[in-house]
Amino acid sequence: MTDPLGLIDSTGPIRPHLPLAPSGSGGGSEISFKDVLMKNIKQVNQLQQDAQTAIEDLVSGRRDDMDAVLIAKQKADVAFQTLLQIRNKLMDAYEEVKQMRV
Repeated sequence: MTDPLGLIDSTGPIRPHLPLAPSGSGGGSEISFKDVLMKNIKQVNQLQQDAQTAIEDLVSGRRDDMDAVLIAKQKADVAFQTLLQIRNKLMDAYEEVKQMRV
């Protein structure tokens, strides 16, 4: 099973893939939060499309492994729910920053 958000390494603990240094520090190979978020949105979308294709194949008779279809659907659902929770947390943080007085 792959990690839909790419944050969990199967051989070790959770490790963020984001750089700790600011973007102007001359690291060169840094990735931005936007890039990580867009990559994960695309992965969730692909999981949902794969699940939909598996369901259509099962209904049309091209597949007979219902277990794999259910697993694909659950993977897509968990990935979407995780992405939705990340979005909710980002919106909460935005609202909190918006409420700050300068």
